[in-house]
Amino acid sequence: MWIRFAAWLLLLVSAGFAAQPNIVLIVSDDQGYPDLGCIGSKPLITPNLDKLAAEGVRGTSFYVTWPACTPSRGSILTGRYPQRNGLYDMVRNDLVNFGHRYDAEEYAVSPEMTLGLDVRELTLGDLLRKAGYATGCVGKWDMGQARRYLPLQRGFDFFYGHGNNGIDYYTHERYGVPSLFRGNERTEEDRGTYVTDVFRREALRFVNEQAGKRPFFLYLPFNAPHGASSFGEGTKEGEKKLSEGVQAPEKYVAMYRGKVKDERLARYCGAVTCMDEAIGAVMEAVEKAGQTENTLVVFLSDNGGSGNGGNAPLRGQKSTMWEGGLRVPFIVRWPGKVPAGRVTDEFLTSLELVPTLLRAANYDGLEETVGKDGRPSFALRATKGETASSLDGYDLLPVLKGEAKSPREEMFWQRRGDKAARVGNWKWVESEKGGGLYDLSTDLGEKKDLSAEKPEVLRRLKERFAAWRAEMDATEPRGPFRDY
Repeated sequence: MWIRFAAWLLLLVSAGFAAQPNIVLIVSDDQGYPDLGCIGSKPLITPNLDKLAAEGVRGTSFYVTWPACTPSRGSILTGRYPQRNGLYDMVRNDLVNFGHRYDAEEYAVSPEMTLGLDVRELTLGDLLRKAGYATGCVGKWDMGQARRYLPLQRGFDFFYGHGNNGIDYYTHERYGVPSLFRGNERTEEDRGTYVTDVFRREALRFVNEQAGKRPFFLYLPFNAPHGASSFGEGTKEGEKKLSEGVQAPEKYVAMYRGKVKDERLARYCGAVTCMDEAIGAVMEAVEKAGQTENTLVVFLSDNGGSGNGGNAPLRGQKSTMWEGGLRVPFIVRWPGKVPAGRVTDEFLTSLELVPTLLRAANYDGLEETVGKDGRPSFALRATKGETASSLDGYDLLPVLKGEAKSPREEMFWQRRGDKAARVGNWKWVESEKGGGLYDLSTDLGEKKDLSAEKPEVLRRLKERFAAWRAEMDATEPRGPFRDY
């Protein structure tokens, strides 16, 4: 009798695991749209990301919500526009741009230590932990360093990484300030070790401890291949800082010498390949644990490429409203659930990740309704001590499977005075670095401004942007930037 009961219990637990896949969400930093080996336009060596693409679906029209890291990463974890979740600008100490070195007391009251994602916002960590997941974050958190903002207070059981924008890959300092955390405490235990290798080790630790015991969610946001946040040699106080660029171990840089134009680009490419190896090691650990079939893997970059030799065929780069700043590489692998080797050009965004992953996890607090426009709309059901939160994305799994067209018809961006909108295949940009109206179906490089030829289309996109802006302004206000 007991043997039968034990067998029944094991079957029940196994069925529960199968109903809730493990989730590995990988985010790279400043990796450009064309910067995968499988795309073939650059001599990049990324066999593990290429393998994920071959075994899953790669998106070619996937956008993030902001052309730089902090707001973009905030949307990845909340499923809400930056203008709705409140984190719609960078959390950084701009004086480092002029060689300023912060002492401990000054840093303690600086923006990087006092600002972060509003504590009322729910992250994927919060939500998946409620659904029974073990949750871990390894890498670049970038949503605040004060204790209330750190991952252990935002739904994660495990954290090893940094809370700010970027660090030196070897000292792990941000312009002289030690920046790695284990849990809630700063640590210098790994000083001198290339940080991608550190993140690889800690991600493997989390996977090996959790795989097969309960469903796990690993959020693995790398700082690679972002430039090192350290002063270049010769930087003087009060003068524009000199940049060192991306750092990478010699063995990876050597792979690219003679293949790319200069040493800086070789270091960028080397950092990508080192990160790719770390991703491969995590995938190997998942496979050794017998969890590949039950693990949903998502990969994307947080914004467009910078210092990467260009984002052709796209115009622009990180920090711009052109496609090169907003359109990023995107891969999803989930064996048996999404087809292998498929490429989709459907209009998708990082706002789709939260509702998609919550549905995949059978999270019971997700409400679906139909909006006035007839498209699906998602919200997080209010629980005790919380308010209902509307989400800004859709479930993209039917799209990845090829069963449906994307429900997304429009997307909006704003970075201070810079604005952009995509409605259907039309793209409007208004920014310091230029602007215009472009038909992306025939002009992916945004070369021909059709504003004069299509005034009615331009007017419609501006009206849609104004309506979106009004909706964002009417939402319940969130810090840290909004005046309320």
